[in-house]
Amino acid sequence: MRRTGTTRRSALTATGALALGAVLTGCGSDEDSGGQQGNASADARAAAARAQTALRAAAARASSSLLARYDEVVTAHPVTAAGLAPLRSAVQEHTSALGGPPKGTARPAPTAPATGAKAALQALAAEERRVADAHTQTLLTAGPELARLLASVAAAGAAHAYLLTELAKESSS
Repeated sequence: MRRTGTTRRSALTATGALALGAVLTGCGSDEDSGGQQGNASADARAAAARAQTALRAAAARASSSLLARYDEVVTAHPVTAAGLAPLRSAVQEHTSALGGPPKGTARPAPTAPATGAKAALQALAAEERRVADAHTQTLLTAGPELARLLASVAAAGAAHAYLLTELAKESSS
């Protein structure tokens, strides 16, 4: 006598066919939403890149402004030129590493340096601290590569502030 009805083999075959159909249908749906997700992730990457570019430009502007302050102090107090030359050179390299000032950015308006060399060096040390603090604050939102660069520049700025303070102590005026 022959069995009629559902056998184990036919049940497994039917279940496999249904599962395969569901998987194929699911893949088709994921492709459509994947395209939308792909656009969203591309937009997110572009936004992140723009944010990193803006952070780098802001850091470059701060370093460029600091470089201008060095030039102002050297111009107003030529006696400080020898002591400031290596520090100014380092700040210039930092500005270049950060990409330099953004195109079309005017140099900051010159400020009147303090009347004495000692006071000018103290003001320059305070500016170095301010810029180093700004770079350190930017680390919180910067990507890994930019964060490493900013950490190095901020550490150098803190060292410069110390050296400028010591140079101001040695200054006679």
